Amino acid sequence: QVQLVESGGASVQAGGSLRLSCAASGLTYSVAWFRQAPGKEREGVAGIDTGGVSTTYADSVKGRFTISQDKAKNTVYLQMDSLKPEDTAMYYCAAGSWGRRWYLLSAGEFDYWGQGTQVTVSS
Repeated sequence: QVQLVESGGASVQAGGSLRLSCAASGLTYSVAWFRQAPGKEREGVAGIDTGGVSTTYADSVKGRFTISQDKAKNTVYLQMDSLKPEDTAMYYCAAGSWGRRWYLLSAGEFDYWGQGTQVTVSS
């Protein structure tokens, strides 16, 4: 069983930056960040293969968001720069088991979920 705890959400102005953290207890093979705005479907934002160096991003955040990990701390980060009001959402961390197709950034490919952390970007 893997437990995930997100932190780092806040309210910022457009153009600002935030860094989200996802601390995992237990072994993970892949971790991704998803977001969900009110009235919208959950969207995969970025993912990482925690055993290697591969990453993937949604087109909407490429060049602005960076996913990384600290293996010693078993923590995955999401650095978010040049934030836009449309980035406002609840952000969730998710972890996948071995063999999952994490690079699809599809919610069904992840087995464990955190409780979420709110990001609000004002114009």
